[in-house]
Amino acid sequence: MRSRYTAFALQDAVHLLRTWHPTTRPESLDFEPDFEWRRLLVLDRVAGGPFDRDGVVEFEAFWRQGTDRGSLHERSRFVREDRHWYYVDGDVH
Repeated sequence: MRSRYTAFALQDAVHLLRTWHPTTRPESLDFEPDFEWRRLLVLDRVAGGPFDRDGVVEFEAFWRQGTDRGSLHERSRFVREDRHWYYVDGDVH
C-alpha cells in the first residue's frame, strides 16, 4: 500500500501498473500535473501477512491541487500471487 501511494505521489505509472492485478488493471494511467498527494494514513488492515493470500487495507490519502484540498478514503483489496502483492480494487468512502 505504501509503495503504491508513493508511486502515485511520484507519478510512477510503471510501478502502479506492475502492482495492479491483471484482472482489474487499466491499460494506462493519466496524471494531472498540478495534483499533489500530501500524506497517507493507514486506518485499518485485515490479513495481508506473510502467510496470507489476500488482505485489505483501509486508508485516507490527502491531496492538494492548486488552492483545493481534500482526501481519498478507500478500503482496498489485495491478493498475493507468486510471492507478490497486487492491488485488485477498492471501495471509496
